[in-house]
Amino acid sequence: MLAFLLIPLLAQAQDPSSKAQINDPAWIKLLNQVENSTWTAGHNERMNDMTFEDARVLLGTGLVHISEHLGETRADSHYAAIADPPASFDARSHWENLIHPIRNQAGCGSCWAFSASEVLSDRVAIATNKQSPVLSPEDMVACDTSDMGCHGGILPRAWHYLENTGIVTEQCFPYSSAYGQVPSCPSRCEDSESWSASKVKARSSYAINGVQNMMKEIMTHGPIQVAFKVYKSLMSYKSGVYSKRIWDFLPEGGHAVKIVGWGTENDVDYWIVANSWGTTWGEDGFFKIKRGSNECGIETMGPPYAGLPAVSEELFTV
Repeated sequence: MLAFLLIPLLAQAQDPSSKAQINDPAWIKLLNQVENSTWTAGHNERMNDMTFEDARVLLGTGLVHISEHLGETRADSHYAAIADPPASFDARSHWENLIHPIRNQAGCGSCWAFSASEVLSDRVAIATNKQSPVLSPEDMVACDTSDMGCHGGILPRAWHYLENTGIVTEQCFPYSSAYGQVPSCPSRCEDSESWSASKVKARSSYAINGVQNMMKEIMTHGPIQVAFKVYKSLMSYKSGVYSKRIWDFLPEGGHAVKIVGWGTENDVDYWIVANSWGTTWGEDGFFKIKRGSNECGIETMGPPYAGLPAVSEELFTV
């Protein structure tokens, strides 16, 4: 009888054109009725009054498989020379006060720009061993013509922009695309900085192939950017180690995020991920997702990408 009563709700929630509310208590109850689940669904303030259709605007990443970018990875010998990863690692505590806080992309499909700029911001701070300014995702949204602003982007293209052009600080070019309207690319800062002098570049960029290499990259140089398929159930994530529900067949879209570490909870390996939906979603803006089984394509579909910042060479070891 219970299954019979839930079928209409389940069908509604899986309809790509559904107007169902993400915070619908019946939907959240359904998500939490799965036996032996490793995660819990709940009400997220970030999703107040939002339907699944509304939330698709947040998913602005074109997914590309790592197999298409194997020529852009670092040499196997590079990772072979790095010690095996520990059982757990969290960049937030390992580099205390150097990892930048959770941000909010709001109503723009700029996740690709937020996560890329956040990774570069963190890596500049780590490389220089001091707090650094937040770098501007709006620079990428408005000025990176190889991507599509609020309509999406692709990780390798984003990193090519960071390497070839670089981005200014947030103070120079604040985020203004919260409602999906992208400004024209400026040539001067909104503060007293010089536009050209404010630019921060990546001096290299590369794809990262494989879970072990992803972990070694994070523990050596800092957070990395990844992308994955988002299913409806993720919208209601509250805590625990996420994996998609058995009825999650069709993804809502592709989403780019920043991995800051990993660990194990109740014998389930996970990644620690910084989202860009503000602090009123998930675990204060973060979530954990199953690690080692390519959950939702997170270990292959970005593809995972990063780069080294163009700061003084003597300040860090490649």
